[in-house]
Amino acid sequence: MGASPDTRIGGPLSTGRGPGWAELAKAVALRVPPAEIETIYAFRASKRDGREWGTAVVTRRAEGEPRLRVYTARYMLIVRGKERGRSKVEVEEVALSPAEVLNDVMQAAADRTGDAEPPITVERSAWYEG
Repeated sequence: MGASPDTRIGGPLSTGRGPGWAELAKAVALRVPPAEIETIYAFRASKRDGREWGTAVVTRRAEGEPRLRVYTARYMLIVRGKERGRSKVEVEEVALSPAEVLNDVMQAAADRTGDAEPPITVERSAWYEG
C-alpha cells in the first residue's frame, strides 16, 4: 500500500495513529487482550476517493509455544462525504510463526505491495494506555 499526500482530503498520514487506527485498535482488543500483544507492525495507510485504508500485523505469544500467533488487521474509514466517520474493520488470525522470521516477512510483504518502506513497529502504549 503506497501512501502519498492527497491534497483533496488532507495531508500525509501518520502511520499507526489517527481515527482509523483507533477503530482498528478497538477491534484488535476484542480478539487479542492488549497485554498479550507482542508487536504491532503498521503499514503505511493510503487515502483515495474519500476513503482511508490501513493494515497492521499484530503478534501475540502463543500460550505454551515458542511461536507467535499472527493477526492481520485492516480498516477502511470514510473521510469525506455524508458518510464521513463510518468505518469497516476486520481482524483475522492468519499464522503461527517463529518470532525470528517476522521482520523478514514484513519486509517481503512491503516489497510485494510496492511500498518502499517496511511497516513501522508501533508501541503497544500508542494504541492502549497502561
